[in-house]
Amino acid sequence: MNTIKKTGLILGVVLLSGTLIHSVSYKNHQSTVTKSDRYYPSSVNFCGEETPLHLSDVKERFDRELIINSNLHASTLIILKRANREFPIIEPILKKYGVPDDFKYLAVAESALTNATSSAGAKGFWQFMPATAKERGMEVTDEVDERYHLIKSTEAACKYLLDAKQKMGSWTLAAASYNGGLAGVNRQITSQGENNYYDLLLTEETYRYVFRILALKEILQNPDKYGYTFRQDELYSGIPTRTITVDSSITDLAKFAKSQGINYKILKIHNPWLRDKKLTNTSRKKYDIEIPTKGY
Repeated sequence: MNTIKKTGLILGVVLLSGTLIHSVSYKNHQSTVTKSDRYYPSSVNFCGEETPLHLSDVKERFDRELIINSNLHASTLIILKRANREFPIIEPILKKYGVPDDFKYLAVAESALTNATSSAGAKGFWQFMPATAKERGMEVTDEVDERYHLIKSTEAACKYLLDAKQKMGSWTLAAASYNGGLAGVNRQITSQGENNYYDLLLTEETYRYVFRILALKEILQNPDKYGYTFRQDELYSGIPTRTITVDSSITDLAKFAKSQGINYKILKIHNPWLRDKKLTNTSRKKYDIEIPTKGY
């Protein structure tokens, strides 16, 4: 009996210690949004277009997305880590095409900055469907899918957004159309007699879409205000690469990788647009393949 009591006491101390350790480990990453004095921005905007937070429904819709996303601790922290690596690639492309920098947060909303696949078949950081990708100049085959090519898919997204801005009249509506489609959003503009996103009643997903982008922008720009603190060395960093241009077929990508001093896994990590174990290139198209020079 004494042995049982002693064992129970030891077990209780171990469990309590584990709880304390767990609490300390995650203290720096816990959001403060549930506190009564939580941080709330006095104003927000998308691409310089002000969000009318003085409207009660607009403020509530923004508040909803801010609370949800700031409390998704694990996924938001991972996004913050990825952004350190991916934003430096996306930002100069947006600038080159004259697309506002805020659209990098649209990519966050679409894919959490990863080559995701949706249930509908959209793929990549920017979630292009096959037909739309081809319309925007990307190659989509069983062997090559440039929706997984961050640079080319970002360029394609820029072309879409510029076209949408010209047709819709504002960057906010251009962003909404990325989710709801140009035709779908235009139908609602015509039927409701409104041409401002914040005055339109749209499908649930599109109705929330821009607010999710705004919330992600707010959190990623001010992570410490929402309880996300970390050291710079905890963030994911870009890995330097060298580029090899090929204009012929590669019958075995695993052997090709070995010939470049890496393995098949590393080749695919840095070139996710290569979708097969070979590259058939009878047309002698030029492909740029990235080979890491360290970090593997």
